[in-house]
Amino acid sequence: MLRRDFLAGLGLLPLVDGLGRFSSAMAQAAWPTRTITIIVPFPPGGQGDLAARPIAEALRKELGQSVIVDNRGGAGGKTGNAAAARAEPDGHTLLVTLSSLAVLPEADRLFARTVAYEVGDLVPVARILADPTLLAVPSSAPWKTLSDFVEDAKKNPGTIPYGSSGPYGTLHVAMEMFAAEAGIKLQHVPFTGAGPALTSLLQGSIKALASAPGVLKPQADAGSIRVLANWGAERVPAFPDVPTFQQLGYPNVEFYIWAGLFAPKATPAAVVTRLRDSMKKAMADQAVTNIFVTAGSPPAWLDAPDFAKFIDADSARLIKAVQKIGKVE
Repeated sequence: MLRRDFLAGLGLLPLVDGLGRFSSAMAQAAWPTRTITIIVPFPPGGQGDLAARPIAEALRKELGQSVIVDNRGGAGGKTGNAAAARAEPDGHTLLVTLSSLAVLPEADRLFARTVAYEVGDLVPVARILADPTLLAVPSSAPWKTLSDFVEDAKKNPGTIPYGSSGPYGTLHVAMEMFAAEAGIKLQHVPFTGAGPALTSLLQGSIKALASAPGVLKPQADAGSIRVLANWGAERVPAFPDVPTFQQLGYPNVEFYIWAGLFAPKATPAAVVTRLRDSMKKAMADQAVTNIFVTAGSPPAWLDAPDFAKFIDADSARLIKAVQKIGKVE
């Protein structure tokens, strides 16, 4: 006889079900019991960091516990993503990561490497930001338009260095997608994240960088960089004069750098539910949204179910792009 049937026969099933609901509620009420760590798999100064810090402060207020951001750059985001996937699933270690989440395991398979983690090792909680990537060059560079850039790259293949957050990270895939469509060869210079890559761009060590509007806007406003093109389907409000690649004759060049909050797989459902509720409040908080708007990256909140669907669709598109790009260093 099944245990549930046995309990029903004794008239105890309602009591057991009630205890189960009570235990779930108690687990939700008890969490968090200590400091929460949000892993950002990139150094400070990039899109992941921009997304995580206002959220960490909002969650601190909402949950009544300290929330710290732990920047763990390396391998285009793979190091931090894998660390979060392996973390104890108790809700005290979370992850704010970018759209390269699904690309990096595919890159491991492409090179026949041990896969560091799978997307299924993490549970989506909420999308925070979703921006089209922008192509920036130093203001001192000779290229005034994308056409100038492409023409120079065709005349001098492999000589224009561009930075990225690491092999097959968001910035790398965006640039290689463009290069493949334009029929040009660029020189890839990997960094541990967008922050160090941007510093190198400003110093002139690299000559091009794909990054998010919120990362580039302060430097564009200061006149330190020139933005040539936008990977989105529409122009970015913070950069209204910058045309899209599609407008410039590259219909298949489209890339978005989204940032989202995740928890390790097997995190209790009650904890994930409370996190979702807390994120909904955080993303409706004007103090939080103003930070994103001012930075040039408007909030793009999606709750877990819709975020999961978004990830599935976006990941399928990016994996196809990686397969088309093939092995690049």
